Amino acid sequence: MGRWLLPDGVDPEASLLLTARGLRALGDGYMAVLLPAYLLAIGLDTLQVGIVSTATMLGSALTTLAVGAWGHRITANRLLLAAAVLMSATGLGFAGLSSFWPLLVVAFVGTLNPSSGDVSVFLPLEHARLARAARANARTALFARYSVLGALCAAFGALAAGLPDWLAHDVGVSRLSALRGMFIVYGLLGLIVFWLYRQLPVCSESQEPEAVTPLGPSRAVVLRLAGLFSVDAFAGGLVVNSLLSLWLFERFGLSLTQAGAFFFWAGLLSAASQFAAPVVAARIGLLNTMVFTHIPANLCLILAAWAPSLPTALGLLFVRSALSQMDVPTRTAFVMAVVTPPERSAAASFTSVPRSLAAALSPTLSGAWFAAGWIALPLVACGALKIAYDLALWRAMRRQRVDDL
Repeated sequence: MGRWLLPDGVDPEASLLLTARGLRALGDGYMAVLLPAYLLAIGLDTLQVGIVSTATMLGSALTTLAVGAWGHRITANRLLLAAAVLMSATGLGFAGLSSFWPLLVVAFVGTLNPSSGDVSVFLPLEHARLARAARANARTALFARYSVLGALCAAFGALAAGLPDWLAHDVGVSRLSALRGMFIVYGLLGLIVFWLYRQLPVCSESQEPEAVTPLGPSRAVVLRLAGLFSVDAFAGGLVVNSLLSLWLFERFGLSLTQAGAFFFWAGLLSAASQFAAPVVAARIGLLNTMVFTHIPANLCLILAAWAPSLPTALGLLFVRSALSQMDVPTRTAFVMAVVTPPERSAAASFTSVPRSLAAALSPTLSGAWFAAGWIALPLVACGALKIAYDLALWRAMRRQRVDDL
């Protein structure tokens, strides 16, 4: 599936990673929409939905931190295989449990992703292998394809979120059973991802240390970026897709099918913007692309919080989707370009971990605001914090030297 997406100058093994990314995004796409509906259906309240979302992201952050700190002791292939097994176990665990505390444990140790982007342990592992699989002049294009494929598959996954309602209405399956079945499918996707990772070539002893060398000369810039990215991630955690779904349910009474259709079209817009990101970056630079597409997207989010009607809100959110993810491939390429090649795996982990930790804190806060009736506040706070991040990033990094692009 992923081979036709490869730009020139990229090793064929990248096609396996792109295919695995697409399958994971497919599962993440419908899980982000279904998770709040499922948790509400089994009797949890909005605060508990936020807590479970926090647990999923906090667990992913700590696992990613462990990979960054101690992953050099284990081959990348084994880490990827273990992550795929964990993905399968997560789906089966959610399908078989209905009490808050057991679900909270599974959410913490598992791979469920309630956000619009990939915040799991898979991310730094795949990024490091992709960076090594591409020559410098093809790296940005490869990361763009990686992001675009994820966004497209997540969009179709969001469209699949309407299946439980269809099964309940037209087939006669109970809605709760249909929701549980979608978690089982997520577990099966994990097994397919495991099979794909088994096909990856095993790194030679001379290659493996280069991919997992701890941070050295680039430590200062990586730590500075990690701190800035954490602000962006904390803001994004206030409006992860699961909570944006909850906002649409609570504010406008959307059904699962309608919410899935919205996230499908929003995902297509995100994919198109990410595909265009390398072209824009070639003209105005990586940093400018990251910052100056992000600011108007966040203004649209703030305006959507106060939109008087559903069409106005959706229109603003669609504009946001068309702009807000252009920083994803450019951010990854920027990080890979400002560190030395041996530090790339560690840099990917140590810039991902603060993002995941920061994002893990905010869903519970949003859940509390929802429970208190302040349903517009998460969107406003998210947009305002992200604009502050954009301005701080541009000021801190505008003179940073970027090589090998």
